Amino acid sequence: MKKSLFFLIGLASTISVAQTVQDSITFDPQKQQNAAQRILSGNYGKSVVVGAYGEVTYNQPEGDNGELDVQRLVLLFGYKFNEKTQFVTEVEFEHVNEVFIEQAFVNYNVAPNVSLRGGLMLVPMGIINEYHEPTTFNGTERPAVDNVIVPTTWREIGVGVTGRFNNLSLGYQAYIFNGFRSTELNGEGGVNGFLRGSNGLRGGRQRAIQSTIDSPTFSAKLDYYGLPGLRLGLSGYFGDTQAEDDVEDQDGANIGIAMVGLDARYAYQRFTARGQFIYASLSGTEDYNNLTGRDLGSALLGWYAEAAFNLLPQTNQQKLFAFARYEQYDTHADTAGDLVRNDAYNRNDLTMGLSYHISPGVVFKGDYQFRDNALSGSDVNNRLNFGLGVWF
Repeated sequence: MKKSLFFLIGLASTISVAQTVQDSITFDPQKQQNAAQRILSGNYGKSVVVGAYGEVTYNQPEGDNGELDVQRLVLLFGYKFNEKTQFVTEVEFEHVNEVFIEQAFVNYNVAPNVSLRGGLMLVPMGIINEYHEPTTFNGTERPAVDNVIVPTTWREIGVGVTGRFNNLSLGYQAYIFNGFRSTELNGEGGVNGFLRGSNGLRGGRQRAIQSTIDSPTFSAKLDYYGLPGLRLGLSGYFGDTQAEDDVEDQDGANIGIAMVGLDARYAYQRFTARGQFIYASLSGTEDYNNLTGRDLGSALLGWYAEAAFNLLPQTNQQKLFAFARYEQYDTHADTAGDLVRNDAYNRNDLTMGLSYHISPGVVFKGDYQFRDNALSGSDVNNRLNFGLGVWF
């Protein structure tokens, strides 16, 4: 009994000592880290690292009931086997009643600026898909471009390499992943499609849930940080979707995807700005829509630009950012065959609000969104949002 008690006390002490002590947010994009990077860099001399991030949100569309939600709570764990080998995992609880593994990978340091990785990892596309902890972005909700076009949170199983060319101020990532799921047989002898016009590729994320694979995909990103306060990113993703064995030989079972992204982050004193552009060309969508009855577009396009200014003195630990973000995103940027473009899928949002960082790792957010689309006579509800976010 005494041995068990001493073991539990020792384990608790080890975990509490292993918690990362660095700030959970930095406003310098060249120094910004996401949850996995903090775990990998924050456990020197420690075996176990523990952290978490979470969001509680309130959304109030005009004319409708509001919604309160524990949108997500993510538990972070890291373990250091030796000086070269570490394991990182994130366990996510969404809306209280859903549980997912967001990341689970092994990182092996081959050299000071070269690491091999394998497991469940984030696809490096844009900004938010890798940096989506609530204290790292303005706005109660993540940008719609990242939810609909990218789509966040996009993670798949794969292997790859990551590191830096310090003499060039260049970071790099390159991975082989399984791809989006596109089709499956339904119980009536027909074919279901997971991809559709309203949200593009989002429904095809496999999220490591008994993922099917018949052809690998390639993903890569370069980050340039050679100018003070500026970070530039170039992303690419190329490959085919995945279909079940009983479907993959049919015309339209799979589509081809070529996606590219550009992103930029900048900070100077109390001013910050960021922007992003994503374009995806989809091949074989005419056959896919004929097979599944879906309305998937042959091109997806989205971009946004955001500026923010800290209203408090720069020397204060607390930060109060007033921000504005404009985004435009179209999941029917082009269509193939007889499919007519749906103007309701050509959308734009203007989000204006405040982000109050009361301490490193805790933020209160409030914003108002003016939402619209290109469909004549459409009536899209504007929305008021409030949120509380934490990350440690």
